[in-house]
Formats: sequence, structure tokens, C-alpha cells
Amino acid sequence: MPAYLRFLGLPGLADIHVHFLPDSMQRKVWGYFDEAEKHYGAPWPVTYRDDEAQRLETLRTLGLKAIPALAYPHKPGMAQWLNDWCADFARRVPDAVHCATFYPEPGVGDYVATALDDGARLFKMHVQVGDFTPDDERLEPAWARLEAARVPVVVHAGSAPLQGTHTGPAGVREVLRRHPDLVLVVAHLGMPEYHEFADLADEFAGVHLDTTMNGTDFTNRFAPFPDGYVERLAGLRDRVVLGSDFPSIPYAYAHQLEALARLGLGDDWMRAVLWHNGARLLGLSES
Repeated sequence: MPAYLRFLGLPGLADIHVHFLPDSMQRKVWGYFDEAEKHYGAPWPVTYRDDEAQRLETLRTLGLKAIPALAYPHKPGMAQWLNDWCADFARRVPDAVHCATFYPEPGVGDYVATALDDGARLFKMHVQVGDFTPDDERLEPAWARLEAARVPVVVHAGSAPLQGTHTGPAGVREVLRRHPDLVLVVAHLGMPEYHEFADLADEFAGVHLDTTMNGTDFTNRFAPFPDGYVERLAGLRDRVVLGSDFPSIPYAYAHQLEALARLGLGDDWMRAVLWHNGARLLGLSES
């Protein structure tokens, strides 16, 4: 991978979709994937089941110049605890991206404002895990603050690998109707509703799509790209951002880059996706 980045003339990778969690929570996540056949009907072997220090070193070796710590709650009262943990992670890891999250509950606007004031520059929302709709009225104060701050929010709202009560593009579209200047990053390119989420990127200047797990051999078994979609990715070059889902991916990190390269969209497209677009969203120096 370092040789490939040198070939492209890039200083590194700008991956917007990386997870670090409190140890107890991380163990539970890995336990969930250990039972993937029960949930998904197929195994999901975790490739990077290492301690925190080793995972950080792996990402630096792979070429990441900034390391997000995306976290998300699955119940009320959890988001503030995760935000405190993420703030501590950012303080003790020099190349970390200070991340935060939120949930539809009383006080959400206040703790999102506090996280922004503390320096959070990337947020995460998971619609299926949280079992809520993005256009829940309780989230309005949070969306308003995030829109004003122009801080990106990675939103997992697609219906794969598991459909939820509120997954799909409708709730995200309503949020954008109310807050058209939001900077949203649709996780996993919105799989499997690929075209529907690409429509949002066409309509709203702040909508981006992250590549997490897309085009890989693993994902192509259950959510391959529909006809005409690769051509749309070419047209959305400046709005497609590298995402990986490290560490809980069932293949080597390099396979994500291989999957993108074999789409055949060219070196300039790869340069934009692997570095320039993510660096812009994360505020990284182009040098």
C-alpha cells in the first residue's frame, strides 16, 4: 500500500470511517460479529482483532494521516458517555480525529454544542443500530448546530447488511429538506439503496458518499452495484470519500483499495477518493 500511494503521488490516506471504542464496548462488538452466521447467515471473521496500540500502529503503517474514532449509541443516555470517551481518545492520541455522536433524547442539542465547542470535527449516526429515524423531531437542535458548524456527520442509513425499521433514504432526505447545508457522509455508499442515496448527492452540495466495504468480494455477494452505478461514481468523483470500517472487516485493509481500483475509474478518481476529498472534510493539509 505505501508503494501504491507513492505511485499516485499521495501523502497518505484520508479514511473517514474508522472505529475506536471503549474496550468493553469493542469486545461486545466483536462478540456480535463472532455470531454473524446467526445475524447475517454468513461468517464475518474480524481481521484486526488487536489491542488499541497495535490497531493504531497498523493504521499508521497503512498510511492514514488522521485516525477517526467513530462511535454510536444504541440507547438513550449513552451518547454523552461515548463523547467523553472520544474526547479523551483525541487528547491522548496525537493523530486522532476528535469524533462525537448523538441520539434522539432530551438535551441532545446541548451536548452536541458542547462537543463542537470542545473541538469535535466528525460525528457518527447509525440508524439501524439506534433504531430511530434521522428526522426525529428531538434531533432538530442537533442538526441545526451541525449545519451551522459545517462539521461532517457519517450517517449509516442504508438497509444493508440488516434492514431496520427506519433505514433507507427517506429520513435522510427529510433532514436535508430542513437543513440543506448539512455536510453528510452516507456510509457504505448507502448500500443497497445505491442510486437513491446518489440522488441526494446530486441534489445537495454537502452530501458525500463513503466507500466502506463497497466493491469488495465480501460485499459483492449480497449487495453488488446495480446497473449504471459505477458510471455515477465517476460523475460524483469529488463527493466520494474513502471509508474502511477498520478494524471489524472480514478481509485485509488493502482489499478495499483493490476493490476501488478495479472499478476502472482511473488514477485521478483514486487520488480524489483516497486522499483529496477526505482531507478536505477532515481539514487535513494537502501536503
